[in-house]
Amino acid sequence: MEITTEKDSNYNNLEKMSVREVLENINREDKTVPLAVEKSLPQIEKLAEVVADRMKKGGRLFYIGAGTSGRLGVVDASECPPTFGVPFDMVVGLIAGGDTAIRKAVEFAEDDMEQAWEDLKEYGLDEHDVIVGIAASGTTPYVIGGLRMANEYGLATGCIVCNTGSPVAAEAQYPVEVVVGPEFVTGSTRMKAGTAQKLVLNMLSTTVMIQLGRVRGNKMVDMQLTNHKLYHRGVRMVMAETGADEATASALLEKHGSVRKAVASVFVSK
Repeated sequence: MEITTEKDSNYNNLEKMSVREVLENINREDKTVPLAVEKSLPQIEKLAEVVADRMKKGGRLFYIGAGTSGRLGVVDASECPPTFGVPFDMVVGLIAGGDTAIRKAVEFAEDDMEQAWEDLKEYGLDEHDVIVGIAASGTTPYVIGGLRMANEYGLATGCIVCNTGSPVAAEAQYPVEVVVGPEFVTGSTRMKAGTAQKLVLNMLSTTVMIQLGRVRGNKMVDMQLTNHKLYHRGVRMVMAETGADEATASALLEKHGSVRKAVASVFVSK
């Protein structure tokens, strides 16, 4: 295994750089991340296909991770219900150390090989569920143990890591390896590795939700109308789909509670 995420930065004497130099160099490194993700598209495709297939059969998607990786999983999972209108427990993000670790590091939580499976068992897993481990280094015991147990119980497993040949990838049936190389600040995987993981998570969950019919055209027709911005976006979407004026579209949205139902009501009545 080559641990490129821990290699020395391509830059040195960072404290002697001007603010502009620091920004330009970070940006220069960040530009390489989408290209690294592009190389992993075949792996992402395989994982997305299996997740979509299992979720069409009633399965759920679970992310497990620690630190930045765990937080990114929690973020992606928490954004699926408001964006796509799915139940809150259809995509679940679990982080080593529990919810406390979302805001404050919990010492040594990621080193517990058994805790991820204990966390997962609380959700009453079944054969259609998919477990995706997220670990920049690919060496996190919390993630390794969770995937290993998931495999023993016949669940589909995947991972998102930023090194090749890692222990985490070895446990995953559908590994995604995005090699971004050394970080600007040596070992700070919240930077390029975190950006890569976020990009892959965006691609994975969005692709799956499209496959599940949660997008129409290019619109989030099942989004939750939880604030004025989203409500007015919903009104515009109903107007665009039905040709109704703003007042009519607003009334339809108020009555039916979602863009999908509001649009459907118009076409059913015709």
